[in-house]
Order: sequence, then structure tokens, then C-alpha cells
Amino acid sequence: MEFDLKHTLEHHLLDHVYSTIPLGSFQLHLSKHLLMMAIASAMLLIGLPLIVRQTKGFGLLLRHAVESVVLFIRNDLVVPNLGKEGIPYLPFFCTAFFFILACNLLGLVPFGAAATGNFWGVTVPLALITFSLIHIAGIREHGLLHYLKGIVPHGVPLWLYPLVFPIEILGVCIKAFALAIRLALNMMAGHIVILALMGLIFIFGALSPIIGLGVTAPFSIVLVLFVMMLELFVAFLQAYIFTFLSAIFVGGAVHQH
Repeated sequence: MEFDLKHTLEHHLLDHVYSTIPLGSFQLHLSKHLLMMAIASAMLLIGLPLIVRQTKGFGLLLRHAVESVVLFIRNDLVVPNLGKEGIPYLPFFCTAFFFILACNLLGLVPFGAAATGNFWGVTVPLALITFSLIHIAGIREHGLLHYLKGIVPHGVPLWLYPLVFPIEILGVCIKAFALAIRLALNMMAGHIVILALMGLIFIFGALSPIIGLGVTAPFSIVLVLFVMMLELFVAFLQAYIFTFLSAIFVGGAVHQH
């Protein structure tokens, strides 16, 4: 019985290109993570409008669940951090939450993959969108010159501006980078643990079938089920954390004081 843990981890965690579409001097790679994002987007575009139209039965329960999440994002994340000025940005925060959640949950489906474990291809673009919104919201609220002036904390001597301003800009960039790396690593970590625990069955099975199947297998399966439940919780938690931190960062640009 052979088990290549490295190959298995790469198969489940890394992106795989199925085909390539040439677009002039560029190439569009149709990959596994792109497919997962397309499925997540289709689920949301088709599923959410159907759910919010339900008026009875189980569909009504789903509608109340979705409405509760939207109200929670509005009342507990957006308004406390941005005030009433943040209401126009509510669609972004709801979209970010549901999209990240859908991508996270697809990683728990057999033959699926968590696209949010892709750092450069998924989480970095999501973080760049938040990074852009931070400055767009700040400029929209204060105007370009006043917003740039407000990046430096009030009371800093004028002669320190050339030093403090780049540091503050770097701090904003680091915030976006932290959003990307936190989401990607947390989604990768759970899958690595699950696959490593499953790998124990094959590793000990190669030494002794009795130990591998009789002792290690039940122990590993119980741990895998526990980690799967933990992964389900992390899927919701990471969607919440990304949305929550994005609201804090955008709120800091809108209310620079």
C-alpha cells in the first residue's frame, strides 16, 4: 500500500490548470480554483435571489437565516465602524462575506477545493479590493487633499511628515497583506492537518496492516471528523474576520480622527 503524502497535499492544496485560452498577448488559465470560484459565484447569484423570495417551509427558514446574517453585518460590523456613512458600502461587505464563505465551504466538499487557500490568485485580489475601497471611501468622504493630509496623525510636526507619511502608507499596505495571508493560511492549515491524519493510516499500514487498519484507522478517522467540524467553524469564522477587519480599515479611512 503506497501513499505519497506530498503528492496528496499538492493535489488538494495547490491550483491545477485544466486548459489555457489564448487572449492575444495574455493567457487565461482555466484552473481548479477558478472553477471553484465560478461555482461559488453561481451558487450565490442563483441561490440567494431564490432564497429571499421564499415565503414558507424550509425556504422561509433559509430566508430568515440570510436576512439575519445581512442584518448582523449591517448592525454589528458596518454601522459601528463606519456609522451611517457606511450603509452605501453594505453590498460590498455582504458580497465579501458570502463569497468567502461559499469558497471556504466548497473546500469541505468531496473533490472540491478551497479557493481561498490560494494566496496570489484569490486572497491577494480580495485584499486589493478592500485596499482600494479604503482609499475610495476616504477620498469620497474627505476629498483627495484632506484625505492625504489626514493619513498622518494630527499633531505631528511638519518636518516629520516626509518620514511619517511613508510609514503610514506602508501600514495601510500591511493591513491589506495581513487580510490576504491570514485567510489563505487558515484555510490551508485545516486541510493539511486532515490529510496528514489520514496519511497516518497508510504510513502505519505500510509497517503493519493490523496496526494501520485496526488501531491507527479508527483513531485517525475520529480526529479527522473532529478537525472537519473545526474546519466548518473556521469557514464561517474566516469569512467573518475578513469582513470585520475590512469594515474596521474602511472605517478608519472614513473617520480619520
